[in-house]
Amino acid sequence: MALELRDVTKTVGAETHIHPTTLALDQGGFNILLGATNAGKSTLIKLMAGLEKPTTGEVWANGENVTSVSPQKREIALVHQFFVNYPHMTVFENIASPLRVKGLAKSEIEARVEEAANLLQLGPMLARRPQELSGGQQQRTALARAIVKDATAIFLDEPLANLDYKLREELREQLPDILAGRGTVVVYATSEPTEALLLGGTTALVHEGRVVQTGPTPATYRAPGSLTAAQVFSDPPINTAPVEKRGEEMWLSDAISWPVFGEAAGLADGRYTVGIRPHHITPYEPSDVSIAFRGPVQITELSGSESVAHFAIAGQTWVSLASGVHAYRVGEAHEFHMIPGQCFYFGPDGSLAAKGRAHG
Repeated sequence: MALELRDVTKTVGAETHIHPTTLALDQGGFNILLGATNAGKSTLIKLMAGLEKPTTGEVWANGENVTSVSPQKREIALVHQFFVNYPHMTVFENIASPLRVKGLAKSEIEARVEEAANLLQLGPMLARRPQELSGGQQQRTALARAIVKDATAIFLDEPLANLDYKLREELREQLPDILAGRGTVVVYATSEPTEALLLGGTTALVHEGRVVQTGPTPATYRAPGSLTAAQVFSDPPINTAPVEKRGEEMWLSDAISWPVFGEAAGLADGRYTVGIRPHHITPYEPSDVSIAFRGPVQITELSGSESVAHFAIAGQTWVSLASGVHAYRVGEAHEFHMIPGQCFYFGPDGSLAAKGRAHG
C-alpha cells in the first residue's frame, strides 16, 4: 500500500471541504477521483501531495507518516488542468528541469527527455519556448516533465480538460501504457465518467467532500452502492423516479409498469427509487426485452453520432441517449423504450436495494 489517507478532514473556517476520509491508493495502476466540479477532488490531491495539511488525520506513504513532510521532499509530480511551464526555457529545458535539480549526467538527461518527448509527440518542438506552442503542446510539455521525473507519486488534476478532442482521446488511451511499470502511484482526477471508464484502474467516487464508493472502475460503474454513487458515475445524469413494487411488477404510474426479475424480484412490496442510465432508454425497440411508453419531447441535442432527448414521463423529466440521428420534434409525444433489466432500485435511505440484471 503506497499512499493512504487515514481519517483525513479539511475545514476552512466554518466550512468542511473534506469530511472524514480513509482511502488507500496502490502502485502500478490508475487511481481515479471522479466527481463533479467542487466535489473535493482537487482538495484531496492537495492533501495527498502535501500542498495542504489536513485539519485532522494523517497521510502515509510507503509505510511512513508524511503528513508534515513538504512536497519538495516527497518526490512527487503534479500536473494541473491549466498547464504550467517555465516561459524562459525551451521545451527541452522544461522537461529536463527536474533531472537537472537531481544532478543527473547530461547523457542520461538527454536520453530520458528524448524518451518522454517522443511518448508525448514533442520531439520536433524541443527547441521552442512555451509561448510558441499551442495549448495542447504546452500541456504535453507539463505531462512530459512529470513523467520524466520518475516520481513516487504523480497527481494529474483533470490534465486533459483543455486539450483538443483528438489529442484528448489519444492521451486517454496512451496514458495508462505510458505510466505502467514505473512503480509509481498515479492519481487522476476527472469530472467525466466516460474518461474514468476509458482509463480503468480503481475509481473513488467523490461527492460534496465525501468518498461515497471505491472499487475497480468497471465494477463500481455496474454496481453503484447508492443513488448518490450512481448519480456521480453517470453522464448524462441517471434518470430517477419514485416507483412502487406490487407483486411481480414495478409501477412508475397507474399506466406504466414492468415485470421485475433477478434481484428485484426478491424485493419486498413497497416504494423505491428507480434509476436507469440514459443510454438504456432508446427511441427504437432494442433487441433485449423492453417496455414502451410515450412522452412529450422537451429538449433535443445532437452530439456527434448520438441523439439526446429530454422528455416528460410520469411527472419527471427523463433523458434518452441513443446512437444515430433521430427526428425528434420539441413539444410532440415520442415513443421510447426502456430495458427493465438495466434498472437499479434504491431504498428510502438511498442505498442500492437491487439491480435488474446485467449492466453496461
